[in-house]
Amino acid sequence: MAKPHKRFVCQACGSVSSRWQGQCADCAEWNTIVEEVPVNATPFQAKHNLQGGGRAIEMIGLDSEVTLPDRMETGIAELDRALGGGFVEGSATLFAGDPGIGKSTLLLQAAAKLASSGRPVAYVSGEEAADQVRLRARRLGLGQAPVQLAAATSTRDILTTMSMGRPPALLVIDSIQTMHSDLIEGAPGTVSQVRASAQELIRFAKERGTAVVLVGHVTKDGSIAGPRVLEHMVDTVLSFEGERSHQYRILRAIKNRFGGTDEIGVFAMDEEGLSEVANPSALFLTHRGTDELGGVTGATVFPALEGTRPVLVEIQALVVRLASGATPRRSVVGWDAGRLAMVLAVLEARCGLSFSSAEVYLNVAGGYRVQDPAADLAVAAALVSALSERPVPADAVAFGEIALSGEVRPVAHAALRMKEAAKLGFERALAPATVGKEAGGKEPGGMRVSGFRTLGALVDHLLGRG
Repeated sequence: MAKPHKRFVCQACGSVSSRWQGQCADCAEWNTIVEEVPVNATPFQAKHNLQGGGRAIEMIGLDSEVTLPDRMETGIAELDRALGGGFVEGSATLFAGDPGIGKSTLLLQAAAKLASSGRPVAYVSGEEAADQVRLRARRLGLGQAPVQLAAATSTRDILTTMSMGRPPALLVIDSIQTMHSDLIEGAPGTVSQVRASAQELIRFAKERGTAVVLVGHVTKDGSIAGPRVLEHMVDTVLSFEGERSHQYRILRAIKNRFGGTDEIGVFAMDEEGLSEVANPSALFLTHRGTDELGGVTGATVFPALEGTRPVLVEIQALVVRLASGATPRRSVVGWDAGRLAMVLAVLEARCGLSFSSAEVYLNVAGGYRVQDPAADLAVAAALVSALSERPVPADAVAFGEIALSGEVRPVAHAALRMKEAAKLGFERALAPATVGKEAGGKEPGGMRVSGFRTLGALVDHLLGRG
């Protein structure tokens, strides 16, 4: 029998090399290369011809009839929204998030709801004992749910158990980093073990029609731990985000072969677990318009867009003048620091405003993280308001992308953003000049539009120059 080939795999990026080295040549990480010896590995023989000996596969045309996959609604509307309507039979979902963010809690709630509707559901924990999961279920009021529970880490044992009798409609593996396959040498959590265990679980899902959910860990920089190929193997990747110090949680669809991406579900953590938030904008807006907070400078409301859902968030800015010679500080929470530097540069170069001798602090209220480029205009309005100490009108929202030339560029789904703002009582929009013309002169959402072609025009408007 041929001697198995040794290979060395980087545990950070999955790169494979023929010899050990201290630093990975691909990701430049140190001390991450580990030797892995496949049990059944044999050297490749060049004499083997892959053009014969296989079985013929069936080819179909693009015009063939296609039926939509069956979905299992969990009864948790925010989770179903992120999934695109519920779990798909025979699909594999990767559910990732920071430790303690609520991944196990949400999946336990979903499993209990599906089991209560009459579907067989199995929950396998590799991180906690069965009694620990049962105690959590009791705290959540789910102690009577007919969920089949087990604590195991052997992939072979799990699949053997699931293959006995009727397969479950939903199988939750918490987590994939704790699973171990005896086909591969190595400790649980290594690249080869995660890849092999996930491959066997996904194969079971496709063959038996079970929806498999793999809970995944994240690294310190927020990326999903393990091999990058894991995200390509599964059908759906969900990211559970939020700060543990804040009440809200956001479930974001990063990849979805059966639905749209960038959809979000919003939850709030309370004593009874994770509850749905039907109106997420209420979480991220302060009590505007009250006597105590009326006339606050440096605050602008921005209608962000997450998938097909608009979410109103408040962008807050603070500008502090420093004595000459001091180095100003730029602090950003919830937005891209590089984009803030760009907006400040445009305000100085195109609008004549000086921020070079002032500290600038920018914050998105509620711990929300904005990734929409349409936030440029709202950030600029908040900065101008903080610098001039003139508040932005409390009944206005602002959105639009800013170019380096100072032009205010149009953004997608302006009418949808304004419709959501109108629902919450806002009456005016500070937006690109083209917004009011998109609907043939009508006012989208019933709101008055103050359109601006350049950032200088917005500055003049906020400062009362015209």
